[in-house]
Amino acid sequence: MSQAPSFAVISGEQVAAALHDREEQVIALVESAYRTHGEGRTVNPDSCFLRFPDRPSSRIIALPASVKGEVNVHGIKWISSFPENVDAGIPRASAVLILNDPDTGYPFACLESSIISAARTAASAALAARTLAGRRGVRPRSVGLLGAGLIARYIHTYLAGSGLSFDEVGVFDLRRDHAEGLRDHLLRTKTGATVTVHDSAESLLTSSDLIVLATVAGEPHILDPGLFVHHPLVLHISLRDLAPGIITASCNIVDDVDHCLKANTSPHLAEQRTGNRDFLNGTLFDVLEGRVAVPADRPVVFSPFGLGVLDMAVAKHVYDTVAASGELATVPGFFHEMRRHG
Repeated sequence: MSQAPSFAVISGEQVAAALHDREEQVIALVESAYRTHGEGRTVNPDSCFLRFPDRPSSRIIALPASVKGEVNVHGIKWISSFPENVDAGIPRASAVLILNDPDTGYPFACLESSIISAARTAASAALAARTLAGRRGVRPRSVGLLGAGLIARYIHTYLAGSGLSFDEVGVFDLRRDHAEGLRDHLLRTKTGATVTVHDSAESLLTSSDLIVLATVAGEPHILDPGLFVHHPLVLHISLRDLAPGIITASCNIVDDVDHCLKANTSPHLAEQRTGNRDFLNGTLFDVLEGRVAVPADRPVVFSPFGLGVLDMAVAKHVYDTVAASGELATVPGFFHEMRRHG
């Protein structure tokens, strides 16, 4: 970095353009980031949660992270979740991300990050689905989306982009109009699958080989282990949907053990109930490395806490893409006091 470092601002429109129709590339970036993390070449501290006594359903989260290797960047994502936004006609989540130069520590870019966050979440889910299904030797023919928000939409897009195809897609949301909106979107994409809006969560769960849990649940609401007797593959994206008894009856894969088992996630509640972590089978990195057997005769649950290192990998790719296009918008004079003594 030069003596007069620059600072760029990358809009959501630019982020969307850089990631559009690049699902396989983003999945590869996320897989590489998981491997870098598994090899101990990242720093991923605990997330910091800003909560509000008068708005218990809302929060803003800071996710700092550092990634070595080809990514070679530090940074932080600052992402809010205000569920009431949906009724006001704007998205629940909003985010920005700051990238810092690894040599000087200077921030060099601010990126709109709700799209980056959705893409890395969806890429992580698709990578897990493809890898775990491959290890089980069972191809899922039906997928059920429980929760019909933007994350569910992105996950379906990335599942298709990863090479998975389905004969049937099910959708359920507590708001039927939201479920119907996602159904209509899926029909417009001409997936070739039958798309059904279910009348209950139970109907969706029992009829799906691959289940995507993408809700805003703050505590377990799926309580009956009998809903999983058909041994589905479950992408437990929202982390707090499943009762501890369902967790302990399943094969459990996480992205990071220490990160996932905190903040009263379903695996954390299972740890509190059992007093141990014996119900965990390993991490996605372990699966990628062939260290963990993934059974076909039990439910398999992937619970990703969501690592900041994934955001950094995708954000750095977006920055490089925009910079290479010649459309990087810098802020002249952003850093002003550049002489120690004036």
